[in-house]
Amino acid sequence: MDLSTFYAVVSATCFTLVGLWWSAVDRRRELLAGDETRRLVGGVYLTFLLPGVMGLFAQVAPTQPWLWRSTFGLVALLGAWSTLRLIRADSGPGVRGPFRHHRWLVAVLYGVIVVLGVAPELAGAVGLSGLQAPALAVVCLVVLAHGLAWELLTTTPDVRERPLPSPAGD
Repeated sequence: MDLSTFYAVVSATCFTLVGLWWSAVDRRRELLAGDETRRLVGGVYLTFLLPGVMGLFAQVAPTQPWLWRSTFGLVALLGAWSTLRLIRADSGPGVRGPFRHHRWLVAVLYGVIVVLGVAPELAGAVGLSGLQAPALAVVCLVVLAHGLAWELLTTTPDVRERPLPSPAGD
């Protein structure tokens, strides 16, 4: 598969997953009632959204490496920063499945993308191009986001704050 097609599919998939995530959260509105679970919901949202944004920028001008390198770097820095903040804030009790327990891998993948944005020639050490190596990291991010979404939706949070009203029409 050529990289332009790959990033087009990844972008479309990620933005579709963002919409599905909104729908899933709407059905589990209690996840928005507590600060901790609201942060976890936002973490999953960003882990779907940011790879989609990177995929869009990879398609804009694939012959202009400075564009994808700078946008991948900026988006990945934002992703790493928000993930590290979430890891620090996620210290409360609760069910921690393998994805939530290893959320630090998300920050590591964003770090890899930042490094490859700065020095894409490093991808050559494993026989990949500068855009192929981050593509693998993006795939791993989406897989981790699926796992995080699954764990969050299949656990019952201990909601102690105010319940949110159901959406109109229910």
